[in-house]
Formats: sequence, C-alpha cells, structure tokens
Amino acid sequence: MSPRKSERIMNLTICLLMARRFLDKAHIRENVEGYAGMTDGNFERTFERDKDELRALGVPVETGSNSPLFPDDVGYRIRRQNFELPPVQFTAAETTVLGLAGRVWEQATLADHTVSALAKLRAAGIEVDSSRMAGIAPTMGAREPSFDLFWQATTSSRRIGFDYRGQPRTLEPWIMTYRHGAWYVLGLDVERNSQRMFKISRVEGTPSLIGKRGAFVVPTDLDLAALVRSLEPAAPDREAVLAIRGERAPELRRRGSAGESPDGLPLGFAAYRVPYTPHSDFVGEVAAQGPDVLVLSPPELRHQVIRRLQAWVAGNESGVLG
Repeated sequence: MSPRKSERIMNLTICLLMARRFLDKAHIRENVEGYAGMTDGNFERTFERDKDELRALGVPVETGSNSPLFPDDVGYRIRRQNFELPPVQFTAAETTVLGLAGRVWEQATLADHTVSALAKLRAAGIEVDSSRMAGIAPTMGAREPSFDLFWQATTSSRRIGFDYRGQPRTLEPWIMTYRHGAWYVLGLDVERNSQRMFKISRVEGTPSLIGKRGAFVVPTDLDLAALVRSLEPAAPDREAVLAIRGERAPELRRRGSAGESPDGLPLGFAAYRVPYTPHSDFVGEVAAQGPDVLVLSPPELRHQVIRRLQAWVAGNESGVLG
C-alpha cells in the first residue's frame, strides 16, 4: 500500500469513527483528505475500494440512514464499540509471568520498554507486583555483560564469536536457557561441528556478531528441551568422606551431611559425607581448599587430589625458579 493511499484510508477511518451519525458521500468527499480534486467517477471507484479494503482489514464500516422516512439516503460510519479491542484480561498466572519478565529485563537494554509496558498495565487496572518474584527472577546486566549480544545473535540467527576458557569459539546459537542461577547458550560449535552449551558468565572479553541475519536455521528435528536436559550435569553417583576444618569449605559442607568422625582426625576437623560425580572437577574443587579439606575416602580420590596438589606445587616452584 502506497503512503498516499495509507494516509487517505487512515483519514477515512478517523472520519467515520468520529461520526455520531451516518455520513453521506458528499460529506466524506469534502472532509477526508485525499479525495479532493477527484472527478465524480474517480471518487466513486476510489471510495468503494477504500471501503472494501477497510472491511478486509476487519474494520466494521456500517451502512445505514439517519432518517426512517428516507431510507435511500445512505450514509456510513464506524461504531466505536465494534472497532475498539475489548479490555485486556490476564489470569493470575499470566500476571505473575509478566511481573517475572519485568524483573528479568530490569537491568537489560530493554529496561525503558519494560517500564513503559508495566506502566500501561497498571493504567489498565492490572497491578503487577514484581517485587514478589525477587527471589526467583533471573537478572542480567552488569553480571552478564555479554547477554545482549548473545540474545541478538540467537533471535536474529547470526553467528557469534567469543573466547571461552582461552579458546576462540564460533557458535550458531539455537536457544538461551537459565539454569541454577546463570544464563547458558546452546548451539552448534562451528569449528568442532558439534552441539555445545556455554555459560555466558564465563565468556572472556566482548563477543562479536559475525555475518548477516538468517545465516543458519535451527534443526527442525531437534528437541531443544531434551537436549538442554541431557547437557545438565549428571546426578552424583559416588560419595566421598571429607574431613573439613571448622567453618571452611561452606559449599562442600552444604552439599554433604555430617558423618561420624573417625579417631585420629586433627583438632578442629569434622567428617562430612559429600556426594559427587567423577565427570565433574570434584578433584579440583577439593584441592582448591588446600589443607582445610582432607580426603578420608575413597582412596582413588585421595590419590587424585594429592597428585593435583603436587602438580600445582611443582609448577609453582618451576615458575619461581625460572
């Protein structure tokens, strides 16, 4: 539709919508910008096409007469109650989701739009108490500086390049998901030609968008929800008995349960039974606690932690001596 035609149809809509009675063609021709200067025949054809186009768009142009004595005096109008959308109604669950969405975006680049949207909802009599969702709402912004670029890449199907644990990566992002207090992006690792999931907070530096929009298509036969679940860490299937000093290593103590302390423990240590999986870096997690955590069992875990500490000491001494 040309700009000139769009403007004329908009003017016709406003004229018919504001009318309190049926308007005849002469009045419409005189008052609607866009019909002036047309010949009689041209006006008749143009007006009929404009009416048909409005009706095709769902605008209820009504035909009738203002006088029961002269029913042939045809006029036109648009009843406001037939034209306006009904009041927007939300269920309690939908209102909760809207409030949660507002919390999610409050620190992102869409914050201004979020404030405007929530203000309009409140003006319509829909009170969204977003503060009630403070404990469950994911946040972004300063804590996730790369979020916006990954979001743009995902929604526009553009590749994105970034550094992750010292390695350059190029990703075709399929979906973003929120798990255990952090945002992740899932997609195709281009160089490795395999599916990968990356924790956005671990991205180093500033990512860069690569290429044009629509550069790839998410596989239609891919069950993204199932794939996200499959990439979750495996459930712990082993148990370690650790001796932890006092209030140190709070994360290990939180995941474990206090056990019976064997004889011979150093003063100030208590035993904890902590579940773990061998596929995680549990060895590194324990070794990072240094002398504050001792592995009592299993023996293979104790040996792995000792080797990790020995390797760290050797590397440190090598660096000092070098």
